[in-house]
Amino acid sequence: MPNSPKSYHVFNSIGVIRTPYKDVAPYQSIQTDEGDFRLVLNKQFAEGLHLLNTFNYIYVIYALDQIKLRTSRMLISPPWVPDMSIGVFASRSPNRPNPIGISVVKIKKIRQNIIHISGIDAFDGTPILDIKPYLDLLDAKKDANFGWANQTGDENHLALHIKGVPHKH
Repeated sequence: MPNSPKSYHVFNSIGVIRTPYKDVAPYQSIQTDEGDFRLVLNKQFAEGLHLLNTFNYIYVIYALDQIKLRTSRMLISPPWVPDMSIGVFASRSPNRPNPIGISVVKIKKIRQNIIHISGIDAFDGTPILDIKPYLDLLDAKKDANFGWANQTGDENHLALHIKGVPHKH
């Protein structure tokens, strides 16, 4: 059946994310966040960190295993624009068909199998699926925009969300 979903490989965790977030995490990573933020890889993957310290930033891909409310809705409302509907794929919502998160974080230092990082928007104990280097030439796109978010009319409020700054709606 050409229209039936196809299942793919089952992913295994390569380690866990350690953060101060037990019950509530920010919507986005906050680079200047205070606290202990680490990626603790399983020891058999430590060799894979060779020369990662030559990069300033990395992508961290992780399983959103601690989401309390899982929905399969394809239309959602952003928290700061509750009267607007957007497609889940036009959002950064954690409620997704495949609960996978991705964040760009700064490497502070690497010791054996532990990467000390800037703030990340993940709960303590979140499973890590993969790590990839962030490359300015490939990953920073000069013509990137805010898409539908430009239509909200409140650019200051939008900036708070983009930066992950806690605030009231």
